[in-house]
Formats: sequence, structure tokens, C-alpha cells
Amino acid sequence: MSPRLTLALSSGDLVLSDAGSLSVLLPTPESDLHALPQSRVQVVQGFRPYFDHFQNAGYDCVTDSDAACVAAVVCLPRAKAQARAMVHAACTRSDGLVIVDGVKTDGIDSIYKDVRKRVSIRGQITKAHGRIFWFDAGEDDFADWQAPQGQLADGYHTAPGVFSADAIDPASKLLVGALPNRLGRHVVDLGAGWGYLAGEVLKGDAKIETLDLVEADHTALACAQANVTDSRARFHWSDALAWEALGPVDAVVMNPPFHTGRASDPALGRGFIATAARILAPAGVLWMVANRHLPYEAAMREQFGDVQDIAGDTRFKVLRAARPVHNHKGRAQPARTRRSRTNR
Repeated sequence: MSPRLTLALSSGDLVLSDAGSLSVLLPTPESDLHALPQSRVQVVQGFRPYFDHFQNAGYDCVTDSDAACVAAVVCLPRAKAQARAMVHAACTRSDGLVIVDGVKTDGIDSIYKDVRKRVSIRGQITKAHGRIFWFDAGEDDFADWQAPQGQLADGYHTAPGVFSADAIDPASKLLVGALPNRLGRHVVDLGAGWGYLAGEVLKGDAKIETLDLVEADHTALACAQANVTDSRARFHWSDALAWEALGPVDAVVMNPPFHTGRASDPALGRGFIATAARILAPAGVLWMVANRHLPYEAAMREQFGDVQDIAGDTRFKVLRAARPVHNHKGRAQPARTRRSRTNR
């Protein structure tokens, strides 16, 4: 988890039951779980790269769970609505303690104050620019914090914590307006989110035979499955940086994420570009929207023989890339990038 959890357990301030399951909600690879007995820990994580990280480390991993546990640990996410939903989920699962851990920049102090108004805090430690606190679970104490079945005004299903949960993303809308009437028979939406872009592409192009939606956020993909009901759509819970296409791809459309935590990370978008070049057929085309300031053109020219800025406004640009650079085995050359959290 964090040095706060280790300190709380080692000091004796926080005491866990000697038996029973421990549920850890939304840990990241930076979370140190060594202070907890691994055989008793179930990791709840819907972001595919993080899920794979903990599964490969030998943890029992699920994307969601309502199984009872003797204590539930919430690794606080940034989005306030999602954070509240996780506290509610922890209370419904735990027969004992709920432990909340997070840093100040992710709103831990605000959540602490809100929780303290409803229940008695049994203990807390502030350390390393953050706070950990714990209290006795009570399912009814946070009933109004339950994750809503979110819908946009236009009728789309979303959920707390997913990208652009409250409105259609203007960059995706700009990309839709710049796309041609015909994209090809096989189209891929990398980082498909809750499905707006894929849905619009399918509505506008009757010649498409298959559209693959690739999304690492399990919750966002579930929303996409509710939003995109066209039988031509296929859904893949996968890290876009590692995904392999099933057959030749005629077009890739994408509005890639560009943040790791709070910091802008263009390497993440470059990884998406590398995947697009790798999966596209020789005559395939990439259609991408990005913030105007992000320097993606150089990376695209490393992967494609023809790169054009075809549309945009003061905030966003739409880039078209054709003629992917393939090696002698017919695979596109991979870009040098690192795996990062796909948080736009």
C-alpha cells in the first residue's frame, strides 16, 4: 500500500483480524501490499495493466466483487464521485474495518472530513503527503455514496471515474466530424472509453463489417457495451499498448490518453501510435485527435510515411497517418515507449 499502512500496522494502531479475506480496492503498481498477508488478499482492480501487474505477482484479482471480507482497504482514486463509490463498496463488503488511504492531491483530506461527519474514526495517521484512516463498516452509513447509474443528457451510459463521464468529449466530437464517409471493412477504436467515438463511426459508415473497441478500463468498457449495441462491434478489455488485432485492419480511430496521474505524459500517446502502426494493414490509415500542444507528429513520422494535420481548432488537432512503416516480417516497427496508466 503505502508507508502509512505499514506504519499503522507495525505501530499496533491498526489491528486486523487474524483470519478472513482482506479486500484491497484500486491499488496501483506503486502500492506496496507487503504489509498484508498475500494469501488473504483479494485485489479489486478494473484497469487492465494494473490487474495484470497484481495477478502476475500472485494475487487473487477480480474486476469487481461483493464477497464479504473482514477488512476492506480503499486506495483513494482522484475522482471524488468514484472515491465515494469505493467507500460505499468497501462498507457493503466488510464485516469489520474500512481503511482509506490516499494522498492530499487526490482529495484524501476532503474524504476524511466527509467520513468523519458520519461515523467515528477509530484511528488515523498522516505521513508522506497523505493520510490513512479507518473506521467500523456500516452498510447504511454511506448508502447515498453508491455509484450512480450515470447517464449523459444524450442518453449515454457512463460511470464515476471513467474519462469524460459527464459530457461528450469535445475532442472526440471533433474527430467524428473530420472522418471520411468510408473507413474500410475492419476498424479499430483504441482506448474506446465508454463508446461514443465507436458508436458514431458505426452509425456513419454502413460498409464497416467489424469494429473492435479496445479499452483498458473495465468499467468504461461495460458502459461501451451498453452504449454500442451494433452487432458489428466487438469489445476487448485490454491494454492498447499490447493488443493484437484479429486480421488486417483498414483504419484506426483514437483519442488517446495523455496523462499518468496528474502529469502530462506524451509517451503514452506515442505508445498508442506504435500500436496503430503495428496492427494496420499496409494500406491502412490512422485517424487521431489530440490536444494541440502535444508533440505527436515526430512520433507519427517514425511510424508512418504520410502524416497530415487535417483539421482542428485552438485546443485540438486531427492527424491523419498513412503508409505504416513495416519491417521485413510485415510488422510495424514498435515505438520506444513505456507502459503507463491510461488516464486522460
